[in-house]
Amino acid sequence: MNHKDAKHFTWDQRLTLERMLKKGFTKAAIASALGKCERSIYYEINRGLCVQQTSEYEFIEVYCPEVAERKYKDFLKDKGRDLKIGKDHALARRLEELVMVQGFAPGAALAEIRNNGEVYDTVICENTLYNYIYRGDVFLHLTPEHLHNKGRRHYAAKSKRQAARSSNGKSIENRPQEVKGRGSFGHWEMDSIMGCKGSKKALLVLTERRTRMGIVMLLEDHTAASVVKAINSLERRFGKLFYKLFKSITVDNGCEFQDFEGIEAAHRRKGKRTIVFFCHPYSAFERGSNENMNRLIRRFFPKGTSFDTVKPEEVRAAERWVNNYPRKLLGWKSAAMLFEKELLSA
Repeated sequence: MNHKDAKHFTWDQRLTLERMLKKGFTKAAIASALGKCERSIYYEINRGLCVQQTSEYEFIEVYCPEVAERKYKDFLKDKGRDLKIGKDHALARRLEELVMVQGFAPGAALAEIRNNGEVYDTVICENTLYNYIYRGDVFLHLTPEHLHNKGRRHYAAKSKRQAARSSNGKSIENRPQEVKGRGSFGHWEMDSIMGCKGSKKALLVLTERRTRMGIVMLLEDHTAASVVKAINSLERRFGKLFYKLFKSITVDNGCEFQDFEGIEAAHRRKGKRTIVFFCHPYSAFERGSNENMNRLIRRFFPKGTSFDTVKPEEVRAAERWVNNYPRKLLGWKSAAMLFEKELLSA
């Protein structure tokens, strides 16, 4: 056969594929023998994978023609009509770009398309998109391996030096009810992300509790003085608006937050610019929004990153991505969208 057969695999072809795989033929050789392209061979193998036990009681993944045939017949039975995404190649390419290149989850990718007002021939829901991805034969490049949460890495809790809170520091127990319930705008959580051992610089991460808007700043070092310096720069950046935007900041008991008076003291007016509340020791759950923000930031700066070599523009790019990422928690809106709405009424 001189041309590549675009049709589905026959039963005989599946048996031939199984035999050639057992004999160690390359995917290219199998594709040539069956008149298929290599991508079709990979898709077919993925369709027919099953787990078998060897005589040594080990479990291995092998291609089973029976499994592939059954899945194909089930597909024909359930198909009823053409796939929703059909020949909407523009939508398929856009989804591949959002998930594979920009790191969006499937639901977030669909939300991004809606939020941008993009129009395609096909409209699909999140469950349908997941089904298409896991089928393995709908998209040209997108596979389950591109899903960020698949096999998510769990980072061990960071070893952070805790300090005894000053007797003058306000406990989270004294935080007003409107702050606890996220009903009021302008209340933030703040944390730091340390780099690898030997890394001097660190990240300061602030998260607005109502909108989940994030601010990420590169600190020269992991000290209280650097944190105060960063808050000073925010006051200069936002001017008079700062006092409406930063009504309170909740922090943990890390040593870098012990100069709460420096964090609270205004530089552009008399008195305080914000109020600092301290969480209970070793209670990260009391800053849940901050912890979620940190996880998203870690996509760009994994555990073991040295922030000494990270440029400010890289930090700004990560901040921009997180703030513009549509989240299910926010009704598939982005933090930036909600924050902008709050700013208009601030």
